[in-house]
Amino acid sequence: MARIRLHNEDWGFETNCFVCEPRNERGLQIPFFHDTDAACVIADIELSNDFSGAPNYVHGGVTLAVLDEAQAWACIAIGGKWAVTTETTTRFAAAVKVGQPYHVEARIVGAGTDVAVDDTMMRTEAVVLDSRGKVRATSSATFVVLGAAQAVRAGAELADGAERFMRGGSLPER
Repeated sequence: MARIRLHNEDWGFETNCFVCEPRNERGLQIPFFHDTDAACVIADIELSNDFSGAPNYVHGGVTLAVLDEAQAWACIAIGGKWAVTTETTTRFAAAVKVGQPYHVEARIVGAGTDVAVDDTMMRTEAVVLDSRGKVRATSSATFVVLGAAQAVRAGAELADGAERFMRGGSLPER
């Protein structure tokens, strides 16, 4: 299995992401990897009691944030585009417990190409598995690919080469 560590700065954007940014001291700091053989994004997680909802359970919103982030990374690493969630559905099959190891996987799905529905939209799926491979949560989502003007309006500081990850592939006039 070829695993490539995913870093925000490799994709032309600077971020303070709550889920993945290692410099965000208040965040989850989860490292995500692109498994090029399986064409998915993966992460291994073990969340502390700092992120609990009910006693001993990871807050459902935190689990959803992890699933959403994995799917966003799939859009970037597999689909080659920066995209934001427009719709998501998550099913919690069993509790995600604090202090327990879990494996997260996310993929691009649909449209026969397994990359993008078109230049503007991508669909994804993700799963949280426990150490025995039991499904704990599943998610599906629709992402819209950002154009450069949208990224700038959102406050992104676009580094050289960032345009290749956006709809239309060019930067707006400044």
